[in-house]
Amino acid sequence: MKNAVDLSGRPFHFIGIGGIGMSALAYVLAKRNLPVSGSDICLNEIMKRLEQQGAEIYTSQVATNLERYQQALDEHSNHKAGVANAAAEVVSPAQHRSSVESPEAKPDSLDVDPLSAGLPQIICSTAIHHNNSEFRAAQAMGCPIYHRSDLLAALMHEYEGIAIAGTHGKTTTSSMTGFLLLKAGLDPTIVVGGEVETWGGNAHVGNGAHLVAEADESDGSLVKLYPQIGVITNIELDHPDHYTSLDEVIHTFQQFAQQCGTLVGCWDCETIRQHIPTDISYSLNPQSGADYTVDQVVLGAEGISARVWERGQVLGTLTLSLLGRHNLSNALAAIAIGRKLGLDFATIAKTLPQFVGARRRFEHRGEAHNIVFVDDYAHHPSEIRATLAAAQLRVQSHTSPQKRLVAVFQPHRYSRTQAFWQEFAQSFADADWVVSSDIYSAGEPKPDTVSGEALAVAIAQHHPHVDFCATLPDVTEHLKQMLKPGDLVLFLGAGNLNRVIPDLLNYYQSLDLGTLLLEATG
Repeated sequence: MKNAVDLSGRPFHFIGIGGIGMSALAYVLAKRNLPVSGSDICLNEIMKRLEQQGAEIYTSQVATNLERYQQALDEHSNHKAGVANAAAEVVSPAQHRSSVESPEAKPDSLDVDPLSAGLPQIICSTAIHHNNSEFRAAQAMGCPIYHRSDLLAALMHEYEGIAIAGTHGKTTTSSMTGFLLLKAGLDPTIVVGGEVETWGGNAHVGNGAHLVAEADESDGSLVKLYPQIGVITNIELDHPDHYTSLDEVIHTFQQFAQQCGTLVGCWDCETIRQHIPTDISYSLNPQSGADYTVDQVVLGAEGISARVWERGQVLGTLTLSLLGRHNLSNALAAIAIGRKLGLDFATIAKTLPQFVGARRRFEHRGEAHNIVFVDDYAHHPSEIRATLAAAQLRVQSHTSPQKRLVAVFQPHRYSRTQAFWQEFAQSFADADWVVSSDIYSAGEPKPDTVSGEALAVAIAQHHPHVDFCATLPDVTEHLKQMLKPGDLVLFLGAGNLNRVIPDLLNYYQSLDLGTLLLEATG
């Protein structure tokens, strides 16, 4: 393929390298000893990890980040020009006349091959706009420019690819699958959209034959992947900034499904059952007829247990340290993959209980005076309902010290908020108290038709206890006044809401219990 991503040793430069998906790909390349550089607007822990692997990191997105490559291009051009001039000095008069009289005979010595000149392959995500100065500089230099999905597709082509797709649950399912294969001795390469403690980040480079990765439908780029095993966890409209209807989303997943060697699909999603032919199916409903099902399900405050069936035969009992039915469903997908790859159920049942989840997926961030702080990425109404239902399992438990569930919500994107207005308004029934902030724009222009305060009013039409705090400092100050011992505080959203957690933890840890109890009763 012309201009295909080259993994043979050419340099790579990532514009937006600090993103969770971009940094994972950059890490894989760096671990393979390929030259990697990249930029982002501020240094984060993921970028520091890349620096430790030898990547060159810039903390601004400006054209000068590419200066050293421009110098190499100039030197290459000057060298070729010198060669051409030297050749011109030794040609015969007849040859000279021929080259002047016939334009077709003119040597193409000044054309520059970007790769032979040492120019980097530029990797961008959908978030990088074409007016980005660094992007424009790369264009002007003639650098080959690729979407991050092109790089993932190139990497997956080198492995036995396992691509986890779906509107919800991709990160947990791909992390759980990667964890299972890693602990089972298959040593896969893993690229996920969250950080996992087991491999110390969002990527792992193994020596095995498999690559486990998320397949992102948000911009339609998952259709570039041709995995040996594909998974679709569920299908909903979640990105109205890219899709105009659910039908468009379904069409994208249908194309992905056709490109999978084996497709694993969740039959609990009606859209999958109706529109996506599956090779291997799984369901939480034992009457569904799916290949993998469960019964004897016990959802507890500390985890889950269930009996697992494979095509009508009992495999055995599975326990998980994760909460909620949605995570049991994610585990069934991982089991289906493991069994497809030949793992015995005893190995699976021994391994999966050790998986504690990825960061920002019901992540325990700390506690103080019996106030527990949990961070979760849920930003779609379906995800919010599932996460709150899981949290209520802990609050309702007789053995749990937490007795009140406080949901702190930051809406993500104006387009999503507007598209699912009523669904958001009715998503917080399992919370005892709701604190809602203004909308995190994610770069979208603010319309006149939607606001965070108006959404809080809509939520209050279905919930008796709703507070609106416009800014993150407002959220922090409000929570400093209202939290009390026995609260489970669940932060929900895909934006920057979790930045308030460290300050709140420090505040409550600094209070003595007597002062806190006095404030709570005052």
